[in-house]
Amino acid sequence: MTRITKEELLERLFHDDYEHLKGKRLRMIRVRVPGKEVCLAHILTPSQACIYQNLALHIGVHEGEDHTGEAVGMIRFTPWEAVVAAADIAVKSANVQIGFMDRFCGSLIITGRLSDVQASVEEVVRVFREELGFHTCEIHKS
Repeated sequence: MTRITKEELLERLFHDDYEHLKGKRLRMIRVRVPGKEVCLAHILTPSQACIYQNLALHIGVHEGEDHTGEAVGMIRFTPWEAVVAAADIAVKSANVQIGFMDRFCGSLIITGRLSDVQASVEEVVRVFREELGFHTCEIHKS
Protein backbone atom coordinates (compact mmCIF):
# COMPACT_ATOMS: atom_id res chain seq x y z
CA MET A 1 0.00 0.00 0.00
CA THR A 2 1.47 3.36 -0.99
CA ARG A 3 1.26 6.31 1.34
CA ILE A 4 -0.31 9.55 0.19
CA THR A 5 0.22 13.11 1.37
CA LYS A 6 -2.36 15.14 3.26
CA GLU A 7 -2.98 17.22 0.16
CA GLU A 8 -3.57 14.11 -1.96
CA LEU A 9 -6.02 12.79 0.63
CA LEU A 10 -7.95 16.07 0.69
CA GLU A 11 -8.03 16.16 -3.09
CA ARG A 12 -9.44 12.63 -3.21
CA LEU A 13 -12.03 13.36 -0.51
CA PHE A 14 -13.16 16.71 -1.86
CA HIS A 15 -12.31 16.25 -5.55
CA ASP A 16 -15.15 18.48 -6.74
CA ASP A 17 -14.64 21.25 -4.18
CA TYR A 18 -10.88 20.96 -3.62
CA GLU A 19 -9.92 24.09 -5.57
CA HIS A 20 -12.61 26.06 -3.71
CA LEU A 21 -11.41 24.75 -0.31
CA LYS A 22 -7.69 25.37 -0.90
CA GLY A 23 -6.23 27.74 1.67
CA LYS A 24 -9.24 27.57 3.99
CA ARG A 25 -9.06 26.17 7.50
CA LEU A 26 -10.41 22.66 7.63
CA ARG A 27 -10.94 20.53 10.67
CA MET A 28 -10.18 16.85 10.22
CA ILE A 29 -11.62 14.43 12.74
CA ARG A 30 -10.45 10.86 13.04
CA VAL A 31 -13.12 8.36 13.88
CA ARG A 32 -12.27 4.83 14.88
CA VAL A 33 -14.62 2.27 13.45
CA PRO A 34 -13.95 -0.94 15.29
CA GLY A 35 -13.80 -4.08 13.24
CA LYS A 36 -13.78 -7.64 14.44
CA GLU A 37 -10.14 -7.99 15.38
CA VAL A 38 -7.75 -9.45 17.91
CA CYS A 39 -5.04 -6.83 17.49
CA LEU A 40 -2.62 -7.91 20.26
CA ALA A 41 -1.89 -11.30 21.76
CA HIS A 42 1.25 -11.36 23.86
CA ILE A 43 2.61 -13.68 26.52
CA LEU A 44 5.39 -12.57 28.81
CA THR A 45 7.22 -14.09 31.74
CA PRO A 46 8.49 -11.15 33.78
CA SER A 47 10.78 -11.85 36.68
CA GLN A 48 10.58 -8.54 38.53
CA ALA A 49 7.75 -7.53 40.82
CA CYS A 50 7.71 -3.96 39.45
CA ILE A 51 6.22 -5.23 36.18
CA TYR A 52 3.26 -6.76 38.00
CA GLN A 53 2.88 -3.57 40.03
CA ASN A 54 2.89 -1.40 36.90
CA LEU A 55 0.16 -3.63 35.47
CA ALA A 56 -1.76 -3.03 38.75
CA LEU A 57 -1.82 -6.75 39.51
CA HIS A 58 -1.11 -6.05 43.18
CA ILE A 59 -4.17 -3.88 44.02
CA GLY A 60 -7.93 -4.34 44.29
CA VAL A 61 -8.97 -7.97 44.33
CA HIS A 62 -5.29 -8.91 44.00
CA GLU A 63 -4.16 -6.94 47.04
CA GLY A 64 -1.47 -8.81 48.92
CA GLU A 65 -0.98 -11.40 46.18
CA ASP A 66 2.50 -11.97 44.80
CA HIS A 67 2.43 -12.73 41.07
CA THR A 68 6.21 -12.71 40.67
CA GLY A 69 7.20 -15.63 38.48
CA GLU A 70 3.76 -16.03 36.91
CA ALA A 71 3.25 -15.61 33.20
CA VAL A 72 1.09 -12.77 31.92
CA GLY A 73 -1.10 -12.92 28.84
CA MET A 74 -2.30 -9.68 27.26
CA ILE A 75 -4.97 -9.62 24.58
CA ARG A 76 -6.63 -6.61 22.91
CA PHE A 77 -9.93 -6.68 20.98
CA THR A 78 -12.21 -4.62 18.82
CA PRO A 79 -15.07 -4.29 19.34
CA TRP A 80 -14.23 -3.72 22.95
CA GLU A 81 -17.16 -5.68 24.34
CA ALA A 82 -15.62 -8.88 22.95
CA VAL A 83 -13.33 -8.91 25.97
CA VAL A 84 -16.18 -10.30 28.09
CA ALA A 85 -16.48 -13.40 25.91
CA ALA A 86 -12.69 -13.69 25.76
CA ALA A 87 -12.40 -13.66 29.55
CA ASP A 88 -14.98 -16.45 29.75
CA ILE A 89 -13.12 -18.53 27.16
CA ALA A 90 -9.78 -17.86 28.90
CA VAL A 91 -10.80 -19.07 32.36
CA LYS A 92 -12.66 -22.11 30.98
CA SER A 93 -9.76 -23.26 28.80
CA ALA A 94 -6.97 -23.30 31.41
CA ASN A 95 -6.18 -22.60 35.05
CA VAL A 96 -5.70 -18.83 34.73
CA GLN A 97 -6.92 -15.81 36.66
CA ILE A 98 -8.24 -12.54 35.28
CA GLY A 99 -5.69 -9.89 36.20
CA PHE A 100 -7.49 -7.05 34.42
CA MET A 101 -10.43 -6.68 32.06
CA ASP A 102 -11.62 -3.45 30.46
CA ARG A 103 -14.75 -3.67 28.34
CA PHE A 104 -14.42 0.00 27.37
CA CYS A 105 -10.98 -0.43 25.77
CA GLY A 106 -11.04 -4.13 24.93
CA SER A 107 -8.07 -5.13 27.08
CA LEU A 108 -7.65 -8.42 28.89
CA ILE A 109 -4.77 -9.49 31.13
CA ILE A 110 -4.60 -13.03 32.47
CA THR A 111 -2.07 -14.57 34.86
CA GLY A 112 -1.00 -18.08 35.79
CA ARG A 113 1.60 -20.72 35.01
CA LEU A 114 3.24 -20.26 31.62
CA SER A 115 1.70 -23.42 30.13
CA ASP A 116 -1.78 -22.39 31.31
CA VAL A 117 -1.48 -18.81 30.06
CA GLN A 118 -0.17 -20.01 26.71
CA ALA A 119 -3.00 -22.56 26.32
CA SER A 120 -5.56 -19.95 27.32
CA VAL A 121 -4.32 -17.25 24.93
CA GLU A 122 -4.08 -19.76 22.10
CA GLU A 123 -7.65 -20.94 22.70
CA VAL A 124 -9.03 -17.38 22.85
CA VAL A 125 -7.32 -16.48 19.57
CA ARG A 126 -8.46 -19.74 17.94
CA VAL A 127 -12.12 -19.29 18.96
CA PHE A 128 -12.19 -15.68 17.81
CA ARG A 129 -10.57 -16.60 14.46
CA GLU A 130 -12.30 -19.89 13.63
CA GLU A 131 -15.68 -19.60 15.30
CA LEU A 132 -16.38 -15.86 15.47
CA GLY A 133 -14.73 -14.79 12.21
CA PHE A 134 -12.38 -12.21 13.71
CA HIS A 135 -9.15 -11.12 12.07
CA THR A 136 -6.42 -12.25 14.44
CA CYS A 137 -2.77 -11.46 14.93
CA GLU A 138 0.08 -13.81 15.76
CA ILE A 139 0.71 -14.66 19.38
CA HIS A 140 4.00 -13.16 20.51
CA LYS A 141 6.07 -14.42 23.42
CA SER A 142 8.84 -12.77 25.36
